[in-house]
Amino acid sequence: MGKSVLKVQRLEAGEIKKLLKTNDAYIVGIRLYLVYLVALGHSSRKLSELHNISFKQITNWVHRFEQDGVEGLKDRKGRGRKSAMSHVQLNRIKELVLKETPANHGFQSEKWTGPLLVQWIKKEYGLEYQKAQIYNLLKKVGITFEKKSGLTIKV
Repeated sequence: MGKSVLKVQRLEAGEIKKLLKTNDAYIVGIRLYLVYLVALGHSSRKLSELHNISFKQITNWVHRFEQDGVEGLKDRKGRGRKSAMSHVQLNRIKELVLKETPANHGFQSEKWTGPLLVQWIKKEYGLEYQKAQIYNLLKKVGITFEKKSGLTIKV
């Protein structure tokens, strides 16, 4: 009779991976472990295949560790595309959603929706957004969308 295979039943692998990505200490720990394996002589290409991470990313972590130590393995703030909207414009949208109705701006609706905000922003600021991007902008100012009740404030 063969040996039984150890299985995890509490969560699926994808859900466990999400947990790892939500904690900065875990993220840094995984990166540090990969740097450790490189220090032991393991190939970054072999590690990339084994851990499903690009070898270039592993190489970047090694270089950042060499330059800045463990601090170099932490995610850096301010990366990514800068918002096309200013803080003043974002605050205006928050005020709009909280204190005004779409009907006040020529729309035939009493509640703001993502598509209505897309239209309002294009008309007001000349900026084009996709519906999904609007919800990200709203989240920045503390407003989330719930299907049943519409836009709500989350503190």
